[in-house]
Amino acid sequence: MTILTWFDLLWCLIPIVLVCGIYIAWKGKPSEIIIAVLRMAVQLVAVGYVLISIFENPSPWTSAIIVSIMLLVAAWIAVRPVRHHKGYLPAALIALGCSVALHLSITLIFVLKADSWFQPQLLIPLAGMYFANTMNAISLAAERYHSELQNNQLADNARLTAFHAAMIPQINSLLAVGLVALPGMMTGQILSGVSPLIAVRYQIMIMAMILGTAGLGAALMLWLLARTNKRSVT
Repeated sequence: MTILTWFDLLWCLIPIVLVCGIYIAWKGKPSEIIIAVLRMAVQLVAVGYVLISIFENPSPWTSAIIVSIMLLVAAWIAVRPVRHHKGYLPAALIALGCSVALHLSITLIFVLKADSWFQPQLLIPLAGMYFANTMNAISLAAERYHSELQNNQLADNARLTAFHAAMIPQINSLLAVGLVALPGMMTGQILSGVSPLIAVRYQIMIMAMILGTAGLGAALMLWLLARTNKRSVT
């Protein structure tokens, strides 16, 4: 596997300059792109140093705290479109926590047969992927559910429409994988020298679990919102 140096990464300035140029040409503000890229770089470097420390000193308490922080941040981001409405953040916390906990348990205990649940090399990357995808599904479901109710749709119809909307990205990913794109985890493994057939098995595991976390998370979110809506009506 090729080891990248910081000097090699200077070539990555080309796409950044390209996008900034488009902003400038169309009289936009390239500052938001520059700020986003700088934040990305600083955050990733900081996380890299933190992960090195955690990997060298694994602890169930450390792993639990990190996953809890990830849960809180993911829930906060998930309800961003409807944050001003009551009841959405607690519902997002419950939906995310239950869905991701279930699928992490299946992955670590039964699929990967990990020696310990808090093994940070496994727990943190998997939790990150599961939270990110479930967060997006919950966000889409909550926003669409609220919009449908605002349009005077029946609660059951609004729930089904919102669930369909939340699952569109997941279904598109399943249909496109292998034909349109190679997912990030599979690509990373292949670049690191792992056999493509082994990488495929890991990718199937990840995509199946992400489908489950997103589907269950969105369903739990909508179920909780429906209960809250019924109580507010009565």
